[in-house]
Amino acid sequence: MSRRPLTLQARLMAAVIGFVSLILAIVAIITTVTLGTTMNEQLNEQLVANSKATTQLVRQAELLSADPGGFTAQQVLQGQRYQGGPGLLLAVAPPGGSPSGAILTPPSTLKELSAGDLFEIQNALQTANSATVSLPDFGSYSLIVTHTPDGTTVVTGLSRANIQATMARLFTVIALATLGGLILLALTTAVTISVGLRPLRAVVATATRVANQPLDRGEVSITERVADEEADPRTEMGLVGAALNTLLDHVDTSLAARQQNEERMRRFVADASHELRTPLASIRGYSELSLRDKELPETAHTALERIQAQSLRMTRLVEDLLLLARLDEGRELGHAPVDLTMLAVEELTDARPTAADHAWELDVPEEPITVDGDAGRLHQVVGNLLANARTHTPAGTTITLSLAAVPGGAELRVHDDGPGIDPKVREELFARFARGDASRARQTGGTGLGLAIAKAIVEGHGGTITVESEPGDTTFLVRLPTSPSRTSPAA
Repeated sequence: MSRRPLTLQARLMAAVIGFVSLILAIVAIITTVTLGTTMNEQLNEQLVANSKATTQLVRQAELLSADPGGFTAQQVLQGQRYQGGPGLLLAVAPPGGSPSGAILTPPSTLKELSAGDLFEIQNALQTANSATVSLPDFGSYSLIVTHTPDGTTVVTGLSRANIQATMARLFTVIALATLGGLILLALTTAVTISVGLRPLRAVVATATRVANQPLDRGEVSITERVADEEADPRTEMGLVGAALNTLLDHVDTSLAARQQNEERMRRFVADASHELRTPLASIRGYSELSLRDKELPETAHTALERIQAQSLRMTRLVEDLLLLARLDEGRELGHAPVDLTMLAVEELTDARPTAADHAWELDVPEEPITVDGDAGRLHQVVGNLLANARTHTPAGTTITLSLAAVPGGAELRVHDDGPGIDPKVREELFARFARGDASRARQTGGTGLGLAIAKAIVEGHGGTITVESEPGDTTFLVRLPTSPSRTSPAA
């Protein structure tokens, strides 16, 4: 599954917060390292100074003791006062004596080191004169080793508690400040970006409203525009809104020009069709009158029959064009109760004799299905669909006309098990003068207006007509509502 893409606002916020977080982390690391180094240097300076003092005390204890190994760290620190920090550690190992250790805490409290503590100190100082050790009961200490002239090993240590507490407070302050700063940054960034993207959202809203308008039919006027305050060309986002307004102005002008051209063409077709009806009727009348002359030569008789046939064919074409023009104008449709069940029976009965070599089947309910519409035009729709199925299928094909009631209307199907419709022409099947046969031979079809007329009539009734086809299974489906909307069909 593909991951859902992030919005522009989310990407901008992630980038800003990410970069600021990186900068804050770098600053925090540098600050912590610098402060830790400075405090360690100060502690080491104090440790060296305290080491000199404790070594001097041990030297005095050596001189006062009759036994070179007969003094302990507690005796050395006894009576001393310490104000330098959490604790001063002293461990001594006289030659020939037992090691001992104690911690002096302010102001003059002594705490003896256990054998385990002394062992930890010894392990930490095996390879170096200074080290850091963590004692289970006393915490972390920095240690340094010195030796007296008599060979006594003196280990002096200072507690690292102050450094650790300071670093812990610093980490806490940095973490809280960083978290608070990032939250504040996220809020301010979200508000800033949201305000900055407002013109873009206005563009999207305007484009969405325009996209929801029916622009494929009738007179169209696009009045939606991006507000002037959101279409300031001096800003990047406003420039997008200004560009969309310019585009909508151009589209609106183009649609108006297209509508004018369509209206002009529609009037021309209607006027031309109307004017052609009279001369065609005259041609047909004169040809019929001339054919009654018994003394006409055979060639003249044949020529007049051809003229009469072509005039009839042209008359049908002119009538179809005139009907489409009037349907485009929303005329030619009446509205009255129509019994679709009886209509289907009548149309199949009329179609059966025209193709006796086809198998005809009827599937209608016993109860009448009634819709509001123009009975004559609905007869024409069913007749055109049956004629289309008959014309474009070979002998032996089964053509089935079925009718069913559905919620809110009715569905009428014309099905055949013929060779199917070429996918190349299926998309343009309901266009005017669309023909499945590129040769346009008369024996394979009519003028190419039958399905276009059917579509215009069905849409004039507020319904839809669709086709599904594959070899051996072709179905034209007409859906008609009980109460059609009074809208003109698509041009």
